[in-house]
Amino acid sequence: MASLAAADYALPATATPPGIAAIQRALMWAVGAGGAIVFIEPSPYELMTLASVVFFFATGLRMRPVFIPLLILLFLLNIGYTICSIYLMDKSEILNWILTSWYMAITCLFFAMVLAEDTATRLEFLRRGLIFGALIASIAGIAGYFNLVGYDTFTLYSRARGTFKDPNVLGAYLILPALFLLQTVVTQSFGKSFRSAIALGIVSLAVLLAFSRASWGQLIGCSALMLMLMYVTTPSQAQRTRIVTVAISAAICSALLLIALLSIDSIGDLFKERASLNQTYDSGRFGRFGRHALGFQMALELPFGIGPLQFTKFFPEDTHNSFLNAFMSGGWIAGVCFPALVFITVIMGFKLIFVRVPWQRMYLAVFSAFFGTVCEAFIIDVDHWRHFWMMLGAMWAMFAAAHAYGYRAQSDTVS
Repeated sequence: MASLAAADYALPATATPPGIAAIQRALMWAVGAGGAIVFIEPSPYELMTLASVVFFFATGLRMRPVFIPLLILLFLLNIGYTICSIYLMDKSEILNWILTSWYMAITCLFFAMVLAEDTATRLEFLRRGLIFGALIASIAGIAGYFNLVGYDTFTLYSRARGTFKDPNVLGAYLILPALFLLQTVVTQSFGKSFRSAIALGIVSLAVLLAFSRASWGQLIGCSALMLMLMYVTTPSQAQRTRIVTVAISAAICSALLLIALLSIDSIGDLFKERASLNQTYDSGRFGRFGRHALGFQMALELPFGIGPLQFTKFFPEDTHNSFLNAFMSGGWIAGVCFPALVFITVIMGFKLIFVRVPWQRMYLAVFSAFFGTVCEAFIIDVDHWRHFWMMLGAMWAMFAAAHAYGYRAQSDTVS
């Protein structure tokens, strides 16, 4: 069995004509950029993803044995959702929820299969697309907040939502592009670093104006995690010194900018309100965390859950916990498979941190953003966030690609 697995990793990527390869890479950029515009349906992300799926399958895409565990977990997860929704299928919103879940699973597997080949280049095009899309969404959110365009167009509840339906999702989406930009600031030449610093400032301002406490924490925590991983994995002492210097400089500049922004009454007042840890919907028996405890007690007694979007019939608000939502929406099948999928990915992810591959730097950004999203999943529902499934698929792709790269490098050394 080990030899068969090794042989699979050793298989070279399918030979692709240059013109086809160029279109494939352009589609990766388009998918990354399209992910920033999701307040209309079907969104550009859906259209670009569908076009990419069709084109990649038509031009060659293979299913590796290493992805079988991912396929099984995704299948069982959605089987759980579907079984527990049978008696609710006459409701259009339930049917749409189930179809969306299957669609997210398909996109996750698609990203795993696509990014496992031509990994460094396809990841680079996806990275550029994500940054472009993040700037579009950020500028829209900032313009909306400061009433440079129709105030209600890009805001919600006096918070910037940009090209998203929800400010919380805008903030969460911007984390990975922000990490990519921070990497450029830390590692590239002065000109590229300066341009990326400006772009990072725009994205960070949009995260602030989204007034999502989880996104604030993610931006700080994921940035710190990524810089720490970059510090311990880089062999260059000069690069380590630069990482520390830039990190300190960025922290000082961010603090000064935050002080200046908080002097604006509208921003300062809402910031104080959102930064408070004593929110009415968090505390009390039926607050966020009270619902978590009561919900998990229900989950132990209900093997088939209660079905998607039914939690508010028992409690004042949604679950705001992706692991609890899996139990409630898909019963014990989904309740076991979702955390298994997430935590297996995180554990495998830690093992890959110190593996030397050409795309290691991008991997550290994706891993940090994914880990931050997993932490956020304990306090919010991330199970229908497009970028969550994209990152999960990308993680599995890089697992497979790293094994293949290592095997080929070993074979070259032996020969």
